[in-house]
Amino acid sequence: MPRRTATMLASTLMLIALLCAGVFLQVPYSEMSPGPTVNTLSDHDGEPVLQIDGHKTYPTDGHLNMTTVRVTSPDYRMNLVEAVYGWLAHDNRIVPHDTLYPDGKTEEQSTQENAEEFSQSQESAKVAALKELGIPVQSWVIVATVVKDSPAQGRLHAGDVIKAVDGTPVKQPSDVAGLVTKHKPGEKTVFTIVPAKDQAAAEKAHKTATATKDVTITTARSHDGGAQRAVVGISPGTDHTFPFTIDIKLADVGGPSAGLMFALGIYDKLTPGSLTGGKFVAGTGTIDDDGKVGPIGGIELKTIGARDKGAQYFLTPADNCAAAAADTPSGLTLVKVGTIGDALGALKDIRSGKTAGLPTCSAKG
Repeated sequence: MPRRTATMLASTLMLIALLCAGVFLQVPYSEMSPGPTVNTLSDHDGEPVLQIDGHKTYPTDGHLNMTTVRVTSPDYRMNLVEAVYGWLAHDNRIVPHDTLYPDGKTEEQSTQENAEEFSQSQESAKVAALKELGIPVQSWVIVATVVKDSPAQGRLHAGDVIKAVDGTPVKQPSDVAGLVTKHKPGEKTVFTIVPAKDQAAAEKAHKTATATKDVTITTARSHDGGAQRAVVGISPGTDHTFPFTIDIKLADVGGPSAGLMFALGIYDKLTPGSLTGGKFVAGTGTIDDDGKVGPIGGIELKTIGARDKGAQYFLTPADNCAAAAADTPSGLTLVKVGTIGDALGALKDIRSGKTAGLPTCSAKG
């Protein structure tokens, strides 16, 4: 066999061997890519994303799109070839698996956590929008979760309203831990609650539940790696009673990052006129009950997804501005926002065409 032919054959065989090795060699990475964007003012899968009943609503136009990021599942094992391709692709990000799924979370655990965060973001979006409109919202401290095999199991239940601990009124979730940890492990503490079923019945009837009951729980010693203290085994949270019904219908989405865009969509539907002036505005950001906008992950991918769908402006959390500005898609204006009030002010300028003074993102933030 001629030397040249032999060399080419050997090189080909080596290349095939390397490709095979790359296909079968698993690497500890995950992939992120631009996900779908959904107009909160429009329909999705045949029904309105925002459904409001019991209060006057107004026609809307334009776009207020929430944005998403696709990620490979916790159980997916990427091979070397896929990782290299992802590194070379501009619209994808390859990141260490533990960055997305720390502590060895399973797919079921990750899905549950994302669903809980998404549900909480919806509640906060409703509260923030109504507060901005001056519409009163009642808030309650509740039992969010009960730890299995803890002292509270069977005595407290998710959804119970916590009115007081040891006779001291509870105003916010952090009050609960402060009152419980005044005890030593093994001592008894008394929770004054409205049972979840009674609270649900009152809300359904648009009334306020007034009947309470006391539940005595013997505290236990904490085992979470922090300072030892008395615990009962619950996570407190906040629930709200709204003066009318606001439903957010959007399946197969998780996490808290759509909060800002939901809040703006609700605000738009409850006020006359158009927030966007017919413009295509997208954005992202968590939101709390007071309307503060927080940072999210995957900002560079969300801006790509938004621009690909036609967005002209992108409402960007202030803490994400520097990262977003480092690789801004052509034709997209990044608008810096820190609160729902900032976003409403920016939208006023956008719909009036006075965009020269918009607070835009830069490499410095």
